[in-house]
Amino acid sequence: MPMVAIFYLSNHDILPPNLIDRRIDLRRNQRSSTLIQWGSLISLLLAMILITVQVIMFSRSRITYPTSMQIAGIPMGGLTREQAASRLLEVYSQPIEIHYQDAAIQVEPNVLGFQLQLESMLATADFVRIGGNFWQEFWGFMWNNERTLTPVPLDAEYSEALVRDFLETEIGPRYDQPAVAAQPQVGSVAFQPGKAGTSIAMDRAVIQVEKALFSPDQRVVNLPLEQQEPGRPAFGNLEILLKQILDVAEFDGIAGLYLLDLQTSQEIHFIYSNKTDYPTNPDLAFTASSIIKIPIMVTAYSNISEPYPEEALNLISGMIEESGNDPADWLMEQYIDQATGPLIVTDTMQKLGLENTFLAGFFRVGSPLLYLYTTPADGRTDLDTGPDPYNHTTVSDMGMLLADLYQCAEFDGGALRAVFPQDITQAECQEMIDTLTRNNTPFLIEAGAPDDTRIAHKHGWVSDVFTGAITTIGDAGIVYTPSGNYILVIYFSHPTQLVWDPMSRLMGDLSEVIYNYYNIQ
Repeated sequence: MPMVAIFYLSNHDILPPNLIDRRIDLRRNQRSSTLIQWGSLISLLLAMILITVQVIMFSRSRITYPTSMQIAGIPMGGLTREQAASRLLEVYSQPIEIHYQDAAIQVEPNVLGFQLQLESMLATADFVRIGGNFWQEFWGFMWNNERTLTPVPLDAEYSEALVRDFLETEIGPRYDQPAVAAQPQVGSVAFQPGKAGTSIAMDRAVIQVEKALFSPDQRVVNLPLEQQEPGRPAFGNLEILLKQILDVAEFDGIAGLYLLDLQTSQEIHFIYSNKTDYPTNPDLAFTASSIIKIPIMVTAYSNISEPYPEEALNLISGMIEESGNDPADWLMEQYIDQATGPLIVTDTMQKLGLENTFLAGFFRVGSPLLYLYTTPADGRTDLDTGPDPYNHTTVSDMGMLLADLYQCAEFDGGALRAVFPQDITQAECQEMIDTLTRNNTPFLIEAGAPDDTRIAHKHGWVSDVFTGAITTIGDAGIVYTPSGNYILVIYFSHPTQLVWDPMSRLMGDLSEVIYNYYNIQ
């Protein structure tokens, strides 16, 4: 009989079911924990690798400029420092184009002294690019949230002097259109209008060229231009025209003319006879005639003061506006000096430096010659106007007296105020000019100007005692015009006779051509 092995297990060797389950769970948990640990470790390693890769990528991205980077107005995203420098040079080395109306001129920037400060701009760009907090910028990189960078402004220089020189010497002479001055019409007292010109408005042009040089894309300049008014012919040409008028009129007497531009102080002064010029130094003496009443008026005002005697004002008015000789005598006798009034008038003129102007006696017939004057103008032997020993003047003396009166009235200056500061006031000068403007006549100087022209003047003429023929005609005045004021004094003299109508028209023609010269339409 076979043997059967029988094993007996004790109670201690047999595990209860629940304990067996717990051991199984424990082993499972240990196995799961190990997997989690390895998973976490692997994830951490992967994260570290990813971060490292991202850091490397971020660091490499900082070698080039970010998308938002601008230098001198030019986008530089994705470019290296060297590429950015090349781009700047490429853009700002492009020629600028200067337009003068329809003409286009290309100009290299270096011709105008333009230079980029590359290193300065790139250094600023580098600071802007890498100057922020590394990890803050990295975080933005990770989240695709790039920092907005401040644009780097253009840093460059140019030469304003070279710009001006280029415009003045290269463009201006080639394209400017000079104005053409008005020209006298041959055989007429009128002028042909001139033609306006154009030239570069230099200061504004320089600013616009600078803007083009400093712009990456607006590199065209439309030059600003200014219009050049045609203006008048040369002042000296007016003298030629005046003498031509005398020649055309075949004037065979002696003409003396003095013109003073009250804006520029330019003068025209000539003595002309039979198409021949004569010296004006010393000037030529003419009989002053009623024009001497201007010195009488000046002297009277230096002897009276406000409140002015009504009688004195009436006498001045009668002497100037009505050209009365009696009012002139009465004014000198009552308000200058009863016996020597004419000599005091002469002394007043001499104090003003008018050495060729004198009054040696009263106007009334039979008045004695109070003093025999000699002047530089009397000593001439080349021409003789037969001046009256009672009163002499010259065109330049009368012109300078009127100029002094004008300076006193307009600016409270001139010789009258300097020589007689206590005796003649600005208001008195204005009143004297107003009185002269009331001497209205339709001939001589006034005939050459429009009716509404303000002319402060005194005229006069001399007739032969025996024949009644006029031998001297004169007019002296201040002419106020829209385009300039001037002094005009004209005397005509003839040894035989000056016929009034043609001589008045001739003086009016001379006056008209001067008026037209100042007021060319």
